[in-house]
Amino acid sequence: MRIFEITPAEARELPGLDACPASGAPADGYLWLSLTRAELRDSLADVQRALQRLGGTPLVDLHVSDLLNDQLPSHYDATSQYDVLVIRRLAAGTDAAAAGPALRNAGPPALRRIDTRPVGFAVFDRVLLSVHPEDGAVRDAVAARLGAPAAQGPALDVRATSARLPTSPADLMLRVVNQIVDSYLALRRDLTRQLDHWQAELIDPRTRFSNWGALMQSRQALRHLDEICEDQRSAMQDWLEELDAQPAPDTPAAARERELLLVRSRDVLEHIQRVVHHVRRLEQNAETAVQLHFSVQSHRTNDIMRVLTVLTAVFLPLNLIAGIFGMNFEFIPLVHKADGFWIAMGSMLLIAVVLTAIFWRKRYLARTAK
Repeated sequence: MRIFEITPAEARELPGLDACPASGAPADGYLWLSLTRAELRDSLADVQRALQRLGGTPLVDLHVSDLLNDQLPSHYDATSQYDVLVIRRLAAGTDAAAAGPALRNAGPPALRRIDTRPVGFAVFDRVLLSVHPEDGAVRDAVAARLGAPAAQGPALDVRATSARLPTSPADLMLRVVNQIVDSYLALRRDLTRQLDHWQAELIDPRTRFSNWGALMQSRQALRHLDEICEDQRSAMQDWLEELDAQPAPDTPAAARERELLLVRSRDVLEHIQRVVHHVRRLEQNAETAVQLHFSVQSHRTNDIMRVLTVLTAVFLPLNLIAGIFGMNFEFIPLVHKADGFWIAMGSMLLIAVVLTAIFWRKRYLARTAK
């Protein structure tokens, strides 16, 4: 469990729930309670009491179940006092090792990375509760970006942090979500590189592609990633609609803060849409490559059959001549002549050359460009 106290001037980490202000969140800042699912499950009663004291209400039982559910898709829900947002992030470290066998055997490492775990947020006015997978990689990355020192350490310099510290729990949540979505954007390069390599193998007529199992699993993984991103987009759209539906703020400062939240929310939504667009383009490219592969193989088969047909057409008259002279008749022209054999062989050779020249001129035997 990591707890941060964030004000416009500093971000510092508190040693535990007992160190939280007894009167609630700081007047000019807010608190970030960050736990793993195991920590939330073990200290649920303490967390609920802290939320009652700091946020004015504990979590609803259904929302607690959602935050503890490791298989929950991305979604958004709201109450009159807090909002709940669940976003699935890419698994890493121990999470990747615990992936299902279908994803562990999905071929290259880029495809095996398409395994996700949910990250849940409960956004109060002055408190942000986030529930992470066991590794807590996203939480630690965001904390490092905030520049939060170790527990009970000195606060950051005002000039170094005041311009980049989140101004509210919702702002901090959006930064964490943006960190999650950016990992999907980084995954695009690896997926594109792998699928481009397979496309080159599929289209090259001189190679025999045999990695069909990994290719089919990659298409399933891309569809799975498409569903994940669609759920993320739906959740963020619901959050954005709820934010738009709120009454207009009374003060210019509050109005500016709300406008910044809208801008950051739209930016996160645009990042998700970019991932969705890229994933669908990769799916189309993979499908096109498979179709091109079978078209190339069909064309190659047609070339082979054309050559065999031409050779058969060349040898048909030769077989006819050989069959005629092989008949069991006593009187056959050229049979009893001394040079009859050579005349027959010359005729057969002439017929073969003439037919080959005709077929070559008609491009039945033309060399295929490589």
